[in-house]
Amino acid sequence: MNKCEKYNNIENENDIEIYDSKHLPLVKEFADRIDLVETINNLVPSEMGIDPGTMILALILDTLSGRTPLYRLEEFFENQDTEVLLGKTVSNETFADHNVARVLDKVYEAGTMKIFSEISRNALEFFNIDSSHVSFDTTSVNVYGNYEHYSKDVEDASLKITNGYSKDHRPDLKQFLISMLCVDGNIPIFGKTEDGNASDKKVNNAVLSHISKHMSEHGLEKGAFIYIADSALVSEDNLKEIGEETKFITRLPATYKECERVISEAVSEKKWEDIGVLSITKATKNRPATSYKGYESEVELYGKKYRAVVIHSSAHDKRRQKKIERELKSNKELLESEKKKITKKEFFCKRDATEELKGV
Repeated sequence: MNKCEKYNNIENENDIEIYDSKHLPLVKEFADRIDLVETINNLVPSEMGIDPGTMILALILDTLSGRTPLYRLEEFFENQDTEVLLGKTVSNETFADHNVARVLDKVYEAGTMKIFSEISRNALEFFNIDSSHVSFDTTSVNVYGNYEHYSKDVEDASLKITNGYSKDHRPDLKQFLISMLCVDGNIPIFGKTEDGNASDKKVNNAVLSHISKHMSEHGLEKGAFIYIADSALVSEDNLKEIGEETKFITRLPATYKECERVISEAVSEKKWEDIGVLSITKATKNRPATSYKGYESEVELYGKKYRAVVIHSSAHDKRRQKKIERELKSNKELLESEKKKITKKEFFCKRDATEELKGV
């Protein structure tokens, strides 16, 4: 008997079960569209009473429900309609912590990157997402505690949780990194955890070493996509790894002399090409839209020439003007203070007064 028949035969209102699933059925619908459960089950062998795909879906639903901890799922599903959220009736006791841990171990053994990439490929195909522009970045995740088994001194640790450059400005905390490749703005297609003290330049190099293979799995060969990354991409090893065929966009660090040279060239040549307003956000009276212009040239890095575009922002002019005004105001206040001190002094002759002024 299905649920509709069951509810049609209800005579006592006390027999009605009421659940508040909020937005979670929508999450389940999207999970179905990208074949989340089936993909995980195909890649993660298991003989447990609950299949890995359903357990991972349960974890996702729990996370997106607003609950912070990834444990005690059995309490969460005690008051949920599992037939609606998971597609089948599952006892909440199935989601005991030890069962969740066993599934996560099996997912790790099967390869988390492989599973994630396969699911992301399903999403790209189903929603017809543009993957011709690939963005790369890393972020740090702060943690509390010692994590002795994952310290930098443990050679065979799968992940080193340690102190490193903190993007959250918390150098006192240990951390690990997450590196991601995203398409169409912010849709991840590849993700990996990195050591807490890993260098962005080296992480970039590791990604570059297999990005062509990864993108070909998404139907894009070399030259068919543009790799976008921050200034950590610019190093001799990375530029060598990126080769001739892969197109890329990055920012040239100011530490390179070529950066200063090409900017000076753009200012002196005055051959700017108007780009206009690029902002998606509607401009307001107090926040007018920023206008851009560009100057195209080339730079030479490690014996090879690259196309370079200097971008000028009208907002930068305003920020610079405000900075100059602040500096002028500060200098004026300083001079006024010195003036008061000097006018209180008595000098024997004009020459002494002139010498005093030279020190201001």
